Amino acid sequence: MGERPVTERIHDFLEVDCGLSPEEAVAEAERCLQCKKPSCVKGCPVEIDIPAFIASIAEGNFSGAARIIKENNLLPAICGRVCPQEVQCEGECVLGVKETPVRIGDLERFVADRERRQGLAIPPVAEPTGKRVAVVGSGPAGLTAAAELARAGHTVTVFESLHEPGGVLMYGIPAFRLPKDIVQAEIDQLRKMGVEIRTNHLAGASVPVSDLLAYDAVFVGTGAGLPFFMKIPGEQLNGVYSANEFLTRVNLMHADRFPEYDTPVRHAGRVVVVGGGNVAMDAARVARRLGARVTLVYRRREEDLPARRAEVIRAKEEGVWFELCANPVRIIGDKCVTGVECVRMDMCDLDESGRPEPSPVKGSNFVIDADMCIQAIGQGPNPLLIRKLDGISYGRKGNVIVDEEGKSNLERVYAAGDVATGAATVILAMGGAKKAARAIDRMLREQ
Repeated sequence: MGERPVTERIHDFLEVDCGLSPEEAVAEAERCLQCKKPSCVKGCPVEIDIPAFIASIAEGNFSGAARIIKENNLLPAICGRVCPQEVQCEGECVLGVKETPVRIGDLERFVADRERRQGLAIPPVAEPTGKRVAVVGSGPAGLTAAAELARAGHTVTVFESLHEPGGVLMYGIPAFRLPKDIVQAEIDQLRKMGVEIRTNHLAGASVPVSDLLAYDAVFVGTGAGLPFFMKIPGEQLNGVYSANEFLTRVNLMHADRFPEYDTPVRHAGRVVVVGGGNVAMDAARVARRLGARVTLVYRRREEDLPARRAEVIRAKEEGVWFELCANPVRIIGDKCVTGVECVRMDMCDLDESGRPEPSPVKGSNFVIDADMCIQAIGQGPNPLLIRKLDGISYGRKGNVIVDEEGKSNLERVYAAGDVATGAATVILAMGGAKKAARAIDRMLREQ
C-alpha cells in the first residue's frame, strides 16, 4: 500500500497509508488460493468469511464483499487499519509459507472505504423483542456488543463517560493511523440501527448502578483506561505524563491546536517515551508531530518490541531515536522535568513468555536530557464502576472475571474487551464482545 512521504506527514495528523486502488485490490484478491479449509478464518476473532469476501473483490463485486464482511463485523474500516492481521488472519494464510500472505487487512479496508464513500448500507435488524440492554462504554467492545444486540432486535442504550463516543478508537489511536471521521461514520451506522448513545454519562457516578441493573441485561465494556506508572523518583514533576493522558489530550481534545481548542499540552523540545508497545509508538510519533526530538526507551532488544513491525519502522522513519536495552530509574528536575536517568540492561534468562528477562548492569547509569517524560508501560481497568457492582468478581489487576461467553458471576451482567482481559487489541475486544452479545441474546430469549 502506498504511503505519504515522511517529509510531508511528519508535519500533520493526516493518514499515513493511502489505501489500495480498485485495480490493486482486484490483483491482490486474485492471489487468494480459495482454500477448501481456510485457516485464515480461524485466525479472525470475529469470524469473517474471508475467502468469500476476497472472491467478491476478485470479481469486481465490491458491494457484495462489503455485505459479506458486515455479516460478522460492523466496524471494517477500523479493523482494516488497526488490527494486527500479520499475527491473525494473514498469519494463518498458507501463501505466507513461501511468499507474502494475501493482504487481507488492506482488502478489508479498501472495501469499507469504498462503501463509505458511496453510502453505507445499514444492516437489517430483527423485530423488536421488548428487551432492554445497557452497554457501558463505547469503545470497540461496547460498539460491537451494541451492534450485535441491536441486530437481534433488542433496545440498546450505550453509556459513554466522555463527550465523544468511540473509546480508545477516539482518544487513544492517533488520526494518522485511524482518522476520526471514519470512526464517526461507523458509529453513525449504529445509531441508524436504533442504538442510543448517551455521552457525558459516567456509569457508577452520574448513572447509578441501580439504574443500570434496571435493564434486562448489562454489558460492561469500559476498557483499560487506568494507566500504570513505573513508581520511580521524580514522577510528580511537571512534564510527566501517562501515554493515556497525553494521547487523550491530543487525539480527542485537540491539544495540538491550542488555543483554538482550550486543552493545553506541554510542548517540549526533548521528549522521552518509555515503553515498546503500539501505545508507546503512538505517543512517540505524536510528540514528533508536535515538534519534539523524541527518544524511546525500552528495556529489551528491538526484536522483543511488542509493537507492530510497521509502526516501529514508521517511528524510525519519522525520526524517533530508539534507546534499547535501557530502563529509567529516576526522573530528574526541580519543579519540571530536565532529564531521565536510565540504566543499561543485560539480557539474561528467558521469562515465561520466552523473551529474555532484562537485569540492570551495575554502574551503567546515564542521563537523557528531556523536558517531558511519557510513560507507556500499560494500563488496567478503571475500578470506578467495577467496585460499585456489589459482589462482582474481579482479578488482582482489577479485570472483571468472566466465563468464555463473557458472563460474570452477577446475574444478567456480562463483560468483554480490556475490562475483562486486560489491555489487548481492538479485534480481540470485538471478538469477546460478539460472544457476550450472543450469550445475552440467548439469555433474553430464554426468559
